[in-house]
Amino acid sequence: MPVLALMFNALVWGLSWWPFRQFADAGLHPLWTTVTLYILSLLVISMSQWRAWREFLATPSLWLIMLAAGVTNTAFNWGVALGDVVRVVLLFYLMPLWAVLLARLILGERLTALAGLRMVLALSGAAIVLAPEGGGLPWPSSLADGLGLLGGFTFALNNVMLRREAHRGAHARALAMFSGGVLVAGVSATLMAGFGQVAWPSLPGAIWFLPLAGMAVLFFLSNLSLQYGAGRLPANVTAIVMLTEVPVAAVSAIWLGGGHLDLKTGLGGVCILAAALLAALERQKNAQGATIAA
Repeated sequence: MPVLALMFNALVWGLSWWPFRQFADAGLHPLWTTVTLYILSLLVISMSQWRAWREFLATPSLWLIMLAAGVTNTAFNWGVALGDVVRVVLLFYLMPLWAVLLARLILGERLTALAGLRMVLALSGAAIVLAPEGGGLPWPSSLADGLGLLGGFTFALNNVMLRREAHRGAHARALAMFSGGVLVAGVSATLMAGFGQVAWPSLPGAIWFLPLAGMAVLFFLSNLSLQYGAGRLPANVTAIVMLTEVPVAAVSAIWLGGGHLDLKTGLGGVCILAAALLAALERQKNAQGATIAA
């Protein structure tokens, strides 16, 4: 059941690009859609665990988690709705690279040989994916590429901070993440709408609120599934199962016209996914070492 729960979470996120694009075509920008989706989760946890607000408001480190989670969801949702889904998801999964650097900076973790190898793999994969067809520096060629990179970095920051603040209440941490999805996407959309860069929220008719509500429920259930599965499985198993989001997103995007997979992107993707698998194996090795030491 925990594995199935994590696979459900990966399935929802891997397919999320398609409804985001449908709502965007109907007049609801991905930023506004993101706000709507996370309002439900925020309301549920606020009503059921209202005392968590006290801990959240009194803990500045949780505000950083709020910001990181908010930027992660805003960047990822906007990126997959805007650009090539395969590229955005692969660039997002460069997070093992950022996690190594952030864990060193924030947690004081030493750099191991395995960590160095996965950094090389991740950087090589990114360079291959981002390399221009006619040659030149490997640099994001579109806003969607930049959003994928930004989302992966802030997701790594979110995960490192969650490890640092693991002693905090679970509901306060969840509140930080859900409120981030509402606050960051909401402020970004409002500012951009004020400058005419994004349209104010609108839908062609009331019937559109049914799929929007259904998607909000799916996102809420996927978050519950992630908490259920991750709380019952070793971290390395969780990391490997969650990687199923990549083939789900890639296959669905290629099938439905949301992206394409050429040789260059495929080679880069193999390097990036190998780095993510090495991160999972290193967590397993560290866990086994801690058990033996105990």
